[in-house]
Amino acid sequence: MPPAVVLVTGVSRWLGGALAAELARDPAIGRVIGVDTVPPSAELLRRLGRTEFVRADIRNPLIGKVISTAGVDTVVHMNISSTPAGSGGRGPMKELNVIGTMQLLAACQRAPSVRRLVLKSTSAVYGASPRDPAVFTEAMQARRVPAGGFAKDSLDIEGYARSFARRRPDVGVAVLRFTNFIGPRIDSVLTGFLRMPVVPTALGYDARVQLLHEDDALGVLTRATTGEFAGTVNVGGEGTLLLSQVIRRLGRLQLPVPSPALGSLGRLTRRFGFVDYSPEQMRFLNFGRVVDTTVLRTEFGYTPRYSTEAALDDYARTVPPVVPKDLVGEVTTQAEALVARAGALTSSVGGAVHGRLRPAPASPGLRAVRDA
Repeated sequence: MPPAVVLVTGVSRWLGGALAAELARDPAIGRVIGVDTVPPSAELLRRLGRTEFVRADIRNPLIGKVISTAGVDTVVHMNISSTPAGSGGRGPMKELNVIGTMQLLAACQRAPSVRRLVLKSTSAVYGASPRDPAVFTEAMQARRVPAGGFAKDSLDIEGYARSFARRRPDVGVAVLRFTNFIGPRIDSVLTGFLRMPVVPTALGYDARVQLLHEDDALGVLTRATTGEFAGTVNVGGEGTLLLSQVIRRLGRLQLPVPSPALGSLGRLTRRFGFVDYSPEQMRFLNFGRVVDTTVLRTEFGYTPRYSTEAALDDYARTVPPVVPKDLVGEVTTQAEALVARAGALTSSVGGAVHGRLRPAPASPGLRAVRDA
């Protein structure tokens, strides 16, 4: 049976707004309520259709009044920040992610009308380390538990969701562990990183990357909201690519630098507002991460339309190449030779690459707040 009243948090981001718009087009769903702390852009507001926007903060207990008054039976929690810059710093980011989720789940627990909870989580909960298995299944845990940042927040959030499921066994809880989003419209952390003309990578590492197209992410969220699946499921496209292959296919220039210097370079890009890439995300670029999607296809009942390679190709249409793709390998080899002769990346490089690191502009209409 389709849900009667759906509440979607984080509706001002692209993915949350796209989900609310998709649900609003379903005549079997009575009401769709979108919640966020900032109003949607004018373009997104037009796409939301009959979605009712409520400007509210999930960290405030008043979110419970919204749920009870409207008689919400399905809650889709997507208001989770992946970058400190998008939330005003690490402190506000943690408060939004952790405290906000606690308040939302407390409101759901008190509301007898709630019958379903969908949580947008991330495969980052598996961490990234040299001890990782080739493929993570839903039953596995991180070999190196994330110590902070978005991954640690996501681990805490999943823990709260499991506790909520024990307290309200009548509520079906679906936890969706997404791999990295990519596509021509979505603005994610990874797409911002790959828009840089010169992409810094760790010297001696070539991570395996698994991608999920934005359309498949929307399809999975819609099915989870209107279906009956309960449990945890990995969500990713079929196949993997090496990071070096991703960079070459986009016509970017790869700059391999020693691992110690990569952290300094990451701080430099954050300081100048180029890319807000955290240390945990840098570790992902070193070691990569691949998840098993058998449960997604067999139990959840969804097969992604786009493979990792196809999703990257669709995104590449919106990213003008820096150099012709047939010359990327040659230029990258020259860059590696230059770094090898230098021996290390010194602080003077920061000023030299200042203009080179700025990403290409995102597609029109994307908000500053990014999807994980």
